[in-house]
Amino acid sequence: MIADRIVLTLAATAVVVVAGWAYLRLGDRALAALPHGAYRRLVPWLFAGPAVAMVLLALAFPAVVTVGWSFVGADGGFAGFANYAQTLSDEVTRIALRNTVLWVMLLPSLAVLAGLAIAVLAERVRYGALVKAALFLPIAISAVAAGVIWSFMYDYQPSGAAQTATLNAVVTALGGEPVAWIVDAATNNYALIGATLWTQAGFAMVIFDAALRSVPDELLEAARLDGASEWTAFRHVTLPFLMPTVVVVATTMTVTALKAFDIVYVMTNGNYGTDVLSTVMYRALFTAKDNGLAGAVATILMLTVVPIMVFNVRQFRRESGAA
Repeated sequence: MIADRIVLTLAATAVVVVAGWAYLRLGDRALAALPHGAYRRLVPWLFAGPAVAMVLLALAFPAVVTVGWSFVGADGGFAGFANYAQTLSDEVTRIALRNTVLWVMLLPSLAVLAGLAIAVLAERVRYGALVKAALFLPIAISAVAAGVIWSFMYDYQPSGAAQTATLNAVVTALGGEPVAWIVDAATNNYALIGATLWTQAGFAMVIFDAALRSVPDELLEAARLDGASEWTAFRHVTLPFLMPTVVVVATTMTVTALKAFDIVYVMTNGNYGTDVLSTVMYRALFTAKDNGLAGAVATILMLTVVPIMVFNVRQFRRESGAA
């Protein structure tokens, strides 16, 4: 069985390579027969064509189908905006919307603060490389594995019993009472966001670390010679250079917050008031088997992400034009 899969994988790889070579070779020959001006205009599309086709097939087509399903009722007929009205009037969806807003507010802010702070401070200590490596390691861990790890970290035992979870062991060692982190409504959403932050802060730190290297050393030295403190130099010299990077990291983390699913599903499955839009959509599609309702939730989620992506693209174009 394994040998058959290896052979199939090698055969598929060979087919893709040969097809790609034939496409470029034959396409270039076909375009070469055109006038020179037309050739220069069309040849970039020869290389961009496969990528555009993949985007249309993997993103645009499913998005259109999902929006179409959102107007289909349970009986298969046209339902108008009934699915949207149903999901927006549902208490579970309203809780999910509230939690999604909380994720969008906290995760990007904390990721930017943690990533920027560690990137800046690690440059000032001899063991900075070790700190960066330790923070970067969780990126290599899947969200499911991270959810399992933090489920053990947040585990709860009644007061007086031996605490097997790290956090409650620390809390009780300091004289406090154990906390049901992922059951208590006062803490569970923050606990889930904290677990996600553990997996994303390393990404933010790496981006900020790279951006810090673009800050001119001469400006920092000049600020210090003028008597500026480290905080003043950071605020008035370093931070302005990092603002485009802050925007990129914040928008990336915002999209991550909007599509949060894995850790919520693994740790609570949306119970105890921890639902987000993705878990509502998942249950509508795979539990209730209601394609229309799931399509409505997915469309709402997509509509919240699109403005952020448009902003990101415009920001990138503005920076490219300034460069």
